[in-house]
Amino acid sequence: MRAIPLSYLPTALVAILALVPVVVLAILAADTPQIFDPHNIRVLLNTLVLVIFTAIGAILVGVPLALLTAYVELPFRRVWLVLLAAPLAMPSYIGAFTLYAAFGQGGELETWLGFSFPAVRDMPGAVLVMTLYTYPFVLLTTRSALRSLDTNQVNAARTLGMSFSVCLLKVVLPRAVTGIAAGGLLAALYALSDFGTPAIMQVDTFTRVIYVEYNAFGLSQAAMLSLQLLCIVALLLFLESRVKGSHETPGRPLSLWPTRWQTGMMMFAILPVLLLAIFLPLLVFSIWLFREGSAGFEFSYALNSTYASVLAAIVAVVLALPVAHAAIRGKIGRIMERITYLGFGVPGIVMGTALVYIGLQLPFLYQTLGLLVIAYVFRFLPLAVGSVRTASERLDPSLVNAARLLGATPKEAFRRITLPLTMRGIVAGAALVFLEAMRELPATLMLGPTGFETLATYLWRVYEAGYFGRAAVPGLLLILMSVLVLMLMLTGERRSEIELSDTEDKR
Repeated sequence: MRAIPLSYLPTALVAILALVPVVVLAILAADTPQIFDPHNIRVLLNTLVLVIFTAIGAILVGVPLALLTAYVELPFRRVWLVLLAAPLAMPSYIGAFTLYAAFGQGGELETWLGFSFPAVRDMPGAVLVMTLYTYPFVLLTTRSALRSLDTNQVNAARTLGMSFSVCLLKVVLPRAVTGIAAGGLLAALYALSDFGTPAIMQVDTFTRVIYVEYNAFGLSQAAMLSLQLLCIVALLLFLESRVKGSHETPGRPLSLWPTRWQTGMMMFAILPVLLLAIFLPLLVFSIWLFREGSAGFEFSYALNSTYASVLAAIVAVVLALPVAHAAIRGKIGRIMERITYLGFGVPGIVMGTALVYIGLQLPFLYQTLGLLVIAYVFRFLPLAVGSVRTASERLDPSLVNAARLLGATPKEAFRRITLPLTMRGIVAGAALVFLEAMRELPATLMLGPTGFETLATYLWRVYEAGYFGRAAVPGLLLILMSVLVLMLMLTGERRSEIELSDTEDKR
């Protein structure tokens, strides 16, 4: 009889806990007298409009940029790729905040330039902001698909008289449609679960209305709206799972060498995206910092953010270790791992609603840092599991077997062999959880202890109070932390590539 892996028991416990928020929402929603009313239908339509137009906008921006960065030999090509992917590192509510403050009558642009621009708010503003901060999903997935395509088919089409533009539309893009679809669905998921941007742009989507109901003590109605939102999330996750990668054999990628004039035009076309998504927020925060300094800001807010995020990262990687190892031991382990991924599909506002009710039933947890950390762990555990599992799958099992044959106990083999060799994946997973916990807004607003202010919540408070200038320090610190964590991860990936290259050279 085959022994049950030791990792299955803790993994089963984690999987059961991951299901608790959904069960709690179902119990709460049972007290709601009606499932739909006219207001709910309007919220549903607003949410769908935002999601659909965000996906379309991300594709319209991301696909041309993917073609540009994949095939065109631009000066400083890698720098352009990093800059164009950088909006993915910034919370969208930072962009929403700064664009809301910069445009319109009385906005920062009017103060600087003497004339006003159209206001960025309501549904068009929300779509613009979400497009600017989700197009990198499409850029990266599409670029990956394009780089794997063989240029021979393009050359053959060109030889047969097809123009280059038609060749792109009929030969190249149809073969990258899975990458485009995957990126578009990721952009749609992000727009569906985002709270800060619709709230700042004053668009009644599910996330904003759930928060309003929570503040009005309508926990049952918030739970019903949360379940409706989860149904849409589940549909998008299902569609995303059905998108299969291309099985085309990789070949030599296409390379295009533009003229100096064409290069200038391409860079000029890129600039509006970079100006709106990156440089304008940095400029607005910098001017506010110069104008108002750090008035109202306390360094304890940054310490609170760091402390809570570090705790969440530590707990997440500890739980991720058995889950990742169970996933590579058998089918049952993979099923349990998939259940733990449920939390990542649950928007922060939904997780907050469920855990508020749990806190009310368990007074020792309510309004405590522990409950907030639990929310972070539930939400971002899959990030740690994915990193640890990837590192574990690369581990040569013969090393552990050799240690066991030499008399090492399973615990000792794990401590001396498995753990050191998977440490890079553990660190990467912890960094991802730390970054996302630092930026998490709705769950922190709902679950943070009284008086426990973080960078994200302080940014939200000054927005609500209208003291926009005081958002400079937390905004810049959040951007800085995002950049530092991503640099750490990119450095780790670069080292892995170098080590792999050295190993292949030695062979």
